[in-house]
Amino acid sequence: MTSDLEAQLRAASLRVTRPRLAVLAALHDHPHVDTDTVIDLVHADHPTVSHQAVYDVLRVLTDAGLVRRIQPAGATARYERRVGDNHHHLVCRSCGAITDVDCAVGSAPCLTASDDHGFVVDEAEVVYWGICPGCATESATSSSVNPERNR
Repeated sequence: MTSDLEAQLRAASLRVTRPRLAVLAALHDHPHVDTDTVIDLVHADHPTVSHQAVYDVLRVLTDAGLVRRIQPAGATARYERRVGDNHHHLVCRSCGAITDVDCAVGSAPCLTASDDHGFVVDEAEVVYWGICPGCATESATSSSVNPERNR
């Protein structure tokens, strides 16, 4: 995997550095994580990489298009490696879990604005909100155990 990551950095005209490789590897294995989680994941294998280096790497990788930064309303910014396909996200209102969802129909930008006001639309960002299966099961279980919770 390291050679693939190195090739991606070089293709984006970026120098190959240990912090950049570590951040890309962390995001490969853990999509939709916040900055603190990326720092923890990087520090697990590379304890000398500073917090500031991780912040800088995330910015550089995002600017280069190798990483996508998402920030659902009311949530901290998250990062993922899936880029360039204009996919959307499902967010659990209870636990905050985020998962990818492909475009509803057609090609990017997936949605056609009712009035584009002269804009050339090339992307649509959609966030679906709901309750994930794990939280729904937990809620149903705790409600049946404690009926007073439903009042």
